[in-house]
Amino acid sequence: MNQKPTLLVLAAGMGSRYGGNKQIDGFGPNGETILEYSIYDAIQAGFGKVVFIVRDEILEEAKEMFVPKMAGKIELDFVVQTLDSFVPAELKQEGRKKPFGTAHAVLCAKDAIKEPFAVINADDFYGREAFVEVGKFLSTEVKPDLNAMVGYAIQNVLSENGTVSRGVCDTNEKGQLIGMVERTSIAREGEKIVSRGENEVLEIAEDTPVSMNFWGFHQEVFQDIEEMWNEFLPANLDNLKSEFYIPTVANNLIQSGKSAFEILKGGKVWFGVTYTDDRPVVIEALKKLHAEGEYPENLWK
Repeated sequence: MNQKPTLLVLAAGMGSRYGGNKQIDGFGPNGETILEYSIYDAIQAGFGKVVFIVRDEILEEAKEMFVPKMAGKIELDFVVQTLDSFVPAELKQEGRKKPFGTAHAVLCAKDAIKEPFAVINADDFYGREAFVEVGKFLSTEVKPDLNAMVGYAIQNVLSENGTVSRGVCDTNEKGQLIGMVERTSIAREGEKIVSRGENEVLEIAEDTPVSMNFWGFHQEVFQDIEEMWNEFLPANLDNLKSEFYIPTVANNLIQSGKSAFEILKGGKVWFGVTYTDDRPVVIEALKKLHAEGEYPENLWK
């Protein structure tokens, strides 16, 4: 397989807890968004195209921000996720305000992607090594029945400023993903990492792999996602807050025997912005990476 993989960026989220539009907020020394570091790392790792999933109201702003910087460096495409995307007229939900979730966002890119692709959040910093590992997997190993996820040890993906939700992974003896449970209200309590969501108290081992929504897929997955979406919609017609998530897709593919999921080892460094108080932490971390020479003084010069 010689075609370069594509990077699909989920940038349509509301950013409600953060209190602003963190997808297009500047954190780097020259006002770079977190996403620009991901795209820079993806280019270094051999990706050939970036597809942005955005809301209609930030489409023009996103184009103005990214196109001038990256023209000639990597191919760019923009896809709008709306509440009507892939929703037939008879299944439209009157009064729905919330987007349909990450797997629906991926489905919106169906016509824009014809090659193996990775999926990331716009507001997470994943680290160069993660892109190298995913790029290698998508160029050499991916198949319709073998997809991948980058695993991050839970101890490296907490926030000092509040609780977080994480997709906690179950693995088999080969280290492959066999299931994932979304755990909420996770925080460090003394020496332990504890989840206090769903009316239970659960201790989680420090090195447990979790999903930070960095996936590697064969392009045939769009067909599977669309089939699951067509079941999800009528089943959730009366639930205006229902969401269709990528982990749901992965769990379904694994349980049906359609696809195994490798857990790739590139997840060494992660930081992100869940709360406003996370902002200075991210700014400092990026400043340090520039000072250490991990990134050039200006990413796009």
